[in-house]
Amino acid sequence: MLPKAARLRSRADFSATTRGRRAARGALVVHLKVTGEGRPARAGFVVSKAVGGAVVRNRVKRRLRHLVAERIGAWEPGTDIVVRALPLAAGRDHTGLGADLDGALASARQPRKHGRERPK
Repeated sequence: MLPKAARLRSRADFSATTRGRRAARGALVVHLKVTGEGRPARAGFVVSKAVGGAVVRNRVKRRLRHLVAERIGAWEPGTDIVVRALPLAAGRDHTGLGADLDGALASARQPRKHGRERPK
C-alpha cells in the first residue's frame, strides 16, 4: 500500500504529470515529471474500462500499486509518475507488469535524443 503522501489524487496533479515525459512498454504507459520539490515521490494510476470489468481493473490496479510501492523509495524527491494501463495489462502477470514498468520508467528517464519537448 502506498502511503497517503505518496499518492496523486487531484485532477490538477494528474494533468501536470501527463505534461511531462512519456514512455510506453508492453502493457503500460508511464508519464514522468520531476518537479524538484522537497516532497516525497508520488504515483497515480489510470486503469480504464478498456482493460476489462471491475474485477480485472481492480486486480491490475492492486498489482501496479504493489510494484510501485516496491520502487518508489528509490525515486528522487519531487518525482510524480502516472501509470496508465493498456488493455494488454489484463493478461499480464505480476512479473510481466513489473518488467513493463521498469522498462517504461527507464525509458522515461532517458534524455531525448532528438525532437522537441511536449508543450506545457
